[in-house]
Amino acid sequence: MIKKRWEHFQHQADVGVRGIGASKEEAFQQVALAMTAIVAELGSIVARDVFEVECEAEDDELLLVDWLNTLIFEMATRQMLFSRFDVWVGSPKLRARVWGEPVDVEKHRPAVEVKAATFHEAKVFQNEEGAWVAQCVVDV
Repeated sequence: MIKKRWEHFQHQADVGVRGIGASKEEAFQQVALAMTAIVAELGSIVARDVFEVECEAEDDELLLVDWLNTLIFEMATRQMLFSRFDVWVGSPKLRARVWGEPVDVEKHRPAVEVKAATFHEAKVFQNEEGAWVAQCVVDV
């Protein structure tokens, strides 16, 4: 059984984010959590307010980068942090429901600001165990 999870990987001055799951949707969900975990402790973010986003791209790697950059834009413009993601991928489109709450500096103690998801090391693939992996490097 494939256990969904997220992780960070080292990359010079930036941070690699990786999501792993039994489906492409779970991998995209987990990589979003990995990115949020760079900013704040996930357990401190209440999944209170919900909204929907859509992305479209020519391939899965472009879709991954667009997905994360859309979340970065939404974090900045809504001044929110997110802790829950329901994702549907039907290439070339991605639709998602995103839950979170407004940033509270005392409660969330944001560590850094994620500026952008990059194409560096951007990969979406199914590994030898059958798990889906979505990863890229984000600029902090």
